[in-house]
Amino acid sequence: MSSKPSTIELVNKNLAKRYRAEARFKAYGIASIAFGLFCLVFLFTDIIGKGHTAFVQHYVQLEVEFDADALGINDVNNPDQLAAANYQGIVKKALRARFPDVRDRREKRVLYRLVSSGSGFDLRKMLEDDHSLLGQRLSVWLIADDDVDTYIKSLDDKAGAFTGRVKEKQQARLADLMAAGQIDARFNTVFFQNGDSREPEQAGIRGAIMGSLWTMMVTLLLSFPIGVAAAIYLEEYAPKNKWTDLIEVNINNLAAVPSIIFGLLGVAIFIGMFGMQRSLPLVGGLVLTLMTLPTIIISSRAAIKAVPPSIREAALGIGASKMQMILHHVLPLAMPGMLTGAIIGLAQALGETAPLLMIGMVAFIVDIPGGVADPATVLPVQIFLWSDSPERAFVERTSAAIMVLLGFLIVMNTLAVLLRNRLERRW
Repeated sequence: MSSKPSTIELVNKNLAKRYRAEARFKAYGIASIAFGLFCLVFLFTDIIGKGHTAFVQHYVQLEVEFDADALGINDVNNPDQLAAANYQGIVKKALRARFPDVRDRREKRVLYRLVSSGSGFDLRKMLEDDHSLLGQRLSVWLIADDDVDTYIKSLDDKAGAFTGRVKEKQQARLADLMAAGQIDARFNTVFFQNGDSREPEQAGIRGAIMGSLWTMMVTLLLSFPIGVAAAIYLEEYAPKNKWTDLIEVNINNLAAVPSIIFGLLGVAIFIGMFGMQRSLPLVGGLVLTLMTLPTIIISSRAAIKAVPPSIREAALGIGASKMQMILHHVLPLAMPGMLTGAIIGLAQALGETAPLLMIGMVAFIVDIPGGVADPATVLPVQIFLWSDSPERAFVERTSAAIMVLLGFLIVMNTLAVLLRNRLERRW
């Protein structure tokens, strides 16, 4: 007859079972974190691998003569003549002089694609800055065409060079230029100085960055004071009844509403009702203000609640009014949490695309916006536009723009953490 297990044996058996279950649960957690980190590393590796080459641009050296007759300039001090001059013509002339064996019209068209079709604008700027260049012959570095730039960058690729639209004769000419030291790789300042362009080698993100900054400025100036004022009223002044409960429920619900709904609201109110123009940072800022307000209100209310009641009671006990108590005691102590919530809300708004697409900020904008009333686009929308472009060179520029956007988001979130750790008081 077998004896029943003792109580200690049963307890030890159950403990061993619980320890195994706890170990499995811990392993699941570690595996989840590892999988998330793997996905994050894979994402960043893919983006950086495709986008790092966008920060380098190749240039072609040519002997260009600023011939007054070829340019069609009689008076160098006439801005209209400088603007209308045939700069691309002297670029083509320099290319023909560098490769005199090219005589066929079709071959000439292929030859002209060695340098960017926007090189004439660079020469125009040079002549506008220095009128003494007229009539001179000098060596200049011109931006290479996007197909040429992509081909040169792919020469060291293990999978083989990407020839694309660079044919054998063009490759031979490029080899000649490289052997003569007339092709140079430089940091791509154009990417940070120019606005959008249909030519990849001339496209930049400055217009999108300025549009984002103007939009974020409008969002910050409106959402932060309104959100803080709403949080103060709901926490310190509003009576506790069904109406305030309804307001609180709606604020929490608005924080979970899809962002495209706010875009539709902006189209209906700001554009449809008030007749504001599309594609303006002012309209974009108003729409993003509506979207970030719930986040700022919720975080500001949480920061106000975290202030100990003894602070309020002590202020009122020494004769301060309720407004003095809030402005001089509660608000300064709650400000770190409010600022953290505002920065996180702005970081979320900076990465939004859908509501801004709805209000027309998807327009092709070349000029750099100078204010909130100038047509503009924003960085996420610029990424969306480039990702849909067929040219291969836009792939690396899309990834590079994503890297810049991620850099802004990382800086903003790091700032929020630093502010919270530096200014937060523990009770």
